[in-house]
Amino acid sequence: MQNIKDKVAYITGGTKGIGFGIAKSLIEAGVKVAISGRNTEDLEKAKHELGNQNVIAIQADVTDFEDEKKAVDAIVEKFGKLDIIIANAGMGTFAPVDEMSLDDWNAMINTNLTGAFHTLKAGVEQLKENKGYFISIASLAGTNFFAQGAGYNATKFGLVGFTQAAMLDLRNYDVKCTTIMPGSVTSNFNGHTPNEEDHWKIQPADIGQMVVDLLKMNQNVLPSKIEVRPTKTK
Repeated sequence: MQNIKDKVAYITGGTKGIGFGIAKSLIEAGVKVAISGRNTEDLEKAKHELGNQNVIAIQADVTDFEDEKKAVDAIVEKFGKLDIIIANAGMGTFAPVDEMSLDDWNAMINTNLTGAFHTLKAGVEQLKENKGYFISIASLAGTNFFAQGAGYNATKFGLVGFTQAAMLDLRNYDVKCTTIMPGSVTSNFNGHTPNEEDHWKIQPADIGQMVVDLLKMNQNVLPSKIEVRPTKTK
């Protein structure tokens, strides 16, 4: 089992939902964490709630490669290295393909797919140097298509393929790559406000624990693609 205490992780979209749950679990495991997001108020609130001196909050937009480079530079300046990247930032807009706007299509592609590439591209040399780990948060929508999901399906199918191909490219540097594909999760996704009726769903802490378990696995073991769903439906 790997010792992850004092490792350094960067989580995009880390202010709420799954990203925040991962950040909290990693901090509890002794990992130093950087979270990023676009909204400064959300970043400060999340940093305060995480309540740890080994946390930094960075304003960055994954659709802007320069932002991601600056984020990685800030992490290395603060903590001296970067071991783990969690590409979590994502969005979804749902409409029939004949009604979907160009703006909605491009926003999803730029955030969910190109954004993950930007984040990995910005930090990959650190991962190679430190024999690190790249984890993308995809979705069961990356293997199961559905009506009104053309744009979202395209990005999540793409993210799964991107991560699996990156795994093959980077494994010879002793860099691990995994994509996690959750079903229904209690989160703020698509404007949802978590509430008591979400009790049946996967909780952000569950994904956080999964990430911790992945990071602790022996170096010679790699669960490269993980599907996870609630035990029961609503």
